[in-house]
Amino acid sequence: MFRMITTGALALLVAACATATPYGPASQGGGYGFSDQRIEDNRFRITFRGNSVTARETVENALLYRAAELTVDLGYDYFIAVENDTEASTSYRTTTEPAFYGRYGYGHPFYRPYYGFPYYAYGFGWGAPYDSYTREVTRYSAVAFIVMYRGEKPADNPNAFNAREVMNNLGPYVLGPAN
Repeated sequence: MFRMITTGALALLVAACATATPYGPASQGGGYGFSDQRIEDNRFRITFRGNSVTARETVENALLYRAAELTVDLGYDYFIAVENDTEASTSYRTTTEPAFYGRYGYGHPFYRPYYGFPYYAYGFGWGAPYDSYTREVTRYSAVAFIVMYRGEKPADNPNAFNAREVMNNLGPYVLGPAN
């Protein structure tokens, strides 16, 4: 009985921890989140890494938001994404769980303790695939090299972004609704 309660509590704990990567520096999120590196005065490399429950779109939105935020914080008006990429890292995890041996029914008196499932078997697991499972885990990382400028954004460059507009439009998706 204790084992069932412990397993249930652990399952609830894992489910509670399974949330998308929040917007914030990677140093605070266990390696997940944004990081940026200055390359020149107005040129940066920005990265956003998401955990296994963070969607690709969320990672890309957070990257663009961070680029806009950094642009505004440094006194610039727009940025140009000169290079960007999103990478998916997929791994497979197989977990083997011990079968549940309940104290139901009566085992043979020479086998102690008396384990057994009523109507099924005495003390044996259900067998594959019920004892183990394989789970696909995908994590997305996005990186962009940006150059920041002052003044009006060039209308003919599709890689140019008005930083304040990006923050206004993506803020609710990245930061959540305003209180």
